[in-house]
Amino acid sequence: MPELPEVEVVRAGLEPAVTDALITGVTVLDGRALTRHGAGPADFEAALTGRVIRSAVRRGKFLWLPLTATEPTEAIIGHLGMSGQLLLRQAGSPQEPHERIRIELQHPLHGELSILFRDQRTFGSLALDTLVPTADAAPGGRGDALAAVPTQVSHIARDPLDPAFDDRWFRRALARRRSAVKRVLLDQTVASGIGNIYADEALWAARLHPGTPADTLPTRRVTRLLAEVRAVLEKALAEGGTSFDAQYVNVNGQAGYFAHSLNAYGRPGQPCPRCGRPIVRVEFMNRSSHYCPHCQRLS
Repeated sequence: MPELPEVEVVRAGLEPAVTDALITGVTVLDGRALTRHGAGPADFEAALTGRVIRSAVRRGKFLWLPLTATEPTEAIIGHLGMSGQLLLRQAGSPQEPHERIRIELQHPLHGELSILFRDQRTFGSLALDTLVPTADAAPGGRGDALAAVPTQVSHIARDPLDPAFDDRWFRRALARRRSAVKRVLLDQTVASGIGNIYADEALWAARLHPGTPADTLPTRRVTRLLAEVRAVLEKALAEGGTSFDAQYVNVNGQAGYFAHSLNAYGRPGQPCPRCGRPIVRVEFMNRSSHYCPHCQRLS
């Protein structure tokens, strides 16, 4: 599933094309892509046509396009799921395999464009959602100064790259939890945007075993972990995200290359880049953890 870097790459690609763009038409080709929009395809098409997109915003793994001149404020929210893609195309381009929804735009600078929501496995979706004020009065996410988030995102914590992320609250949250530190990192109500890949990479960098109880970590180790989380996410962003197959692409269909920089995730049996001993893979929360048992000892 796409994590913060992959979704941010999509957001940054959409931003110049959608900001101040008029929605001239919407075509829902597969109603399964509207599982979170209860009113159905006809309502989605009618509700969006004629509206203007304000910006492209992201919090953690969640992406939304706020709409202007509405009360209450609304937004198109996108859940990419396992294989969802938001792609930019020229207006009138041919229908593509697994295309579920097409949104036609008229941009004041770039002219006519199309956004395609393509999803092979149909776990992703789009929806029209109401925006609500943020609890801390800070901007809802990266990409817009508006202090609001969609209702479907309101329970999600800020991500570690958000200027409004509260480091002290994060340290207190870990101190209150007996769960394995990796489980806490994956909890989107504690810190959003971190998934299996970047949790493994940050824990490797911080020399922490993924099963270490969070409440046993001294403050200095939590501070280092948070620093490594940020470093891993920033590096992945600089390299366009992690692409293991054709599902993880930017708005132009190009893959990221952070997979070549991975130290632990997806490398079972290969030598640890730090000590040379084999990386191991173990079952964890219906997925897997990759770590070095020599560098990341469970104390």
